[in-house]
Amino acid sequence: MAVGVIISSGSGADFEAKITPIVIISCIMAATGGLMFGYDVGVSGGVTSMPPFLKKFFPVVYRRTVEEKGLDSNYCKYDNEGLQLFTSSLYLAGLTATFFASYTTRKLGRRLTMLISGFFFIGGVVFNVAAQNLAMLIVGRILLGCGVGFANQAVPVFLSEIAPSRIRGALNILFQLNVTIGILFANLVNYGTNKIKGGWGWRLSLGLAGIPAILITVGALLVVDTPNSLIERGRLEEGKAVLRKIRGTDNIEPEFLELVEASRIAKEVKHPFRNLLKRRNRPQIIISIALQIFQQFTGINAIMFYAPVLFNTLGFKNDASLYSAVITGAVNVLSTIVSIYSVDKIGRRMLLLEAGVQMFLSQVVIAIILGIKVKDHSDDLSKGFAVLVVVMVCTFVSSFAWSWGPLGWLIPSETFPLETRSAGQSITVCVNLLFTFVIAQAFLSMLCHFKFGIFLFFSGWVLIMSFFVLFLLPETKNIPIEEMTERVWKQHWFWKRYIEDDYAADEKVANHPKLDNGFDLASQL
Repeated sequence: MAVGVIISSGSGADFEAKITPIVIISCIMAATGGLMFGYDVGVSGGVTSMPPFLKKFFPVVYRRTVEEKGLDSNYCKYDNEGLQLFTSSLYLAGLTATFFASYTTRKLGRRLTMLISGFFFIGGVVFNVAAQNLAMLIVGRILLGCGVGFANQAVPVFLSEIAPSRIRGALNILFQLNVTIGILFANLVNYGTNKIKGGWGWRLSLGLAGIPAILITVGALLVVDTPNSLIERGRLEEGKAVLRKIRGTDNIEPEFLELVEASRIAKEVKHPFRNLLKRRNRPQIIISIALQIFQQFTGINAIMFYAPVLFNTLGFKNDASLYSAVITGAVNVLSTIVSIYSVDKIGRRMLLLEAGVQMFLSQVVIAIILGIKVKDHSDDLSKGFAVLVVVMVCTFVSSFAWSWGPLGWLIPSETFPLETRSAGQSITVCVNLLFTFVIAQAFLSMLCHFKFGIFLFFSGWVLIMSFFVLFLLPETKNIPIEEMTERVWKQHWFWKRYIEDDYAADEKVANHPKLDNGFDLASQL
């Protein structure tokens, strides 16, 4: 059964589109890339708190956590460069892979890029499961990182292009929902494998990443490529057939013509990365970069990577800390579902602003409790305060999960014009992974030095990003993806000056009269 909607076009036409089963299935299959990313984020924090894993690969940390000799502070027991490199190498590899993924997304299509990511994921899982030393472990993480780079490049663009604009937000958030399900799945697996006798539970934790790896590979083989991608690569008839199939109607001519026109403009751009630097593209690139930096500086990954380690530091015992991480993982999933229902109704801005208040307050409360109760050499955290910390962490995670989590990916994927979309997405993913790497590499050292102040540090950033949203982020809900320039950027009080100035300059060149001898100045420029 397909639900009928009319997609309004800024040019005055209406694009007819039904919410067809093929769109829903394609989006679910594509979004399994998020499942892999989430599992990788969640599993690393769990295995790095398992004694057998630490004993095999990080004996220094193991001795510190078990014997607690020569320990300067409760906050420093996990402060180890190698341990941080195990987590963060994935993001550094993903960052590098993103540049190659931008090329494949444009030249080979969104679908094939997702397939490549699946192969990288499978290779990474094999290395991690079979790891006999730290080098094998890091190689596995690097391969997984390449998979993340390719998947995070292709999947959000695929979802934005295939979905009707009326439900584009909800379908795009499927990617983030799968990230949160992946984290929860990893936390549950870690909770179970931690109880396995014989010290091989961590191998099972790392090996079960094979399930989402196989899902995205099979999914990429089954889905159709997007009409935008097919038309961009000159396969017009195939693009038209796919558009008819996914929209569930024969009345696709207006949307098809708009896609062809967008593709024609895109083909004129020989160097998309250089084109990103043009004045007219400045609003999109500034907002995309800012959203990625802000998303990481909410402190979410610090909590998600290291939730078990963090709860251990606060004095929870090993089992209890994994249990607490499972609770936060479940809250993450449920809150992302809230976002799916509200993003196309309430809008992007309102979700981000509400979450800013909630995240700020919860982090300040956590900092106060830890400042009073968790000292360098004592963890006088009574059961009541321990529960309050978990509740505050859940409050923080829930607000992030319906705002900065999904919207940090959704907004950049829907705002770039076709000619710079894959380059723009590449910069988005690259900045995200760069700052994820920075936080992953630095967090345990920051926890050691800042102690409870780490939460005040992140709450300060939440305040800054909320003001950015209030004044500089336009609303993009329910606007067709190829019409953002006319209906969003040209209408915004601040950003319109960049768009108007640049287009005015182009028009001036294009309309320059031919000189008397027939020399056309515009063609020379």
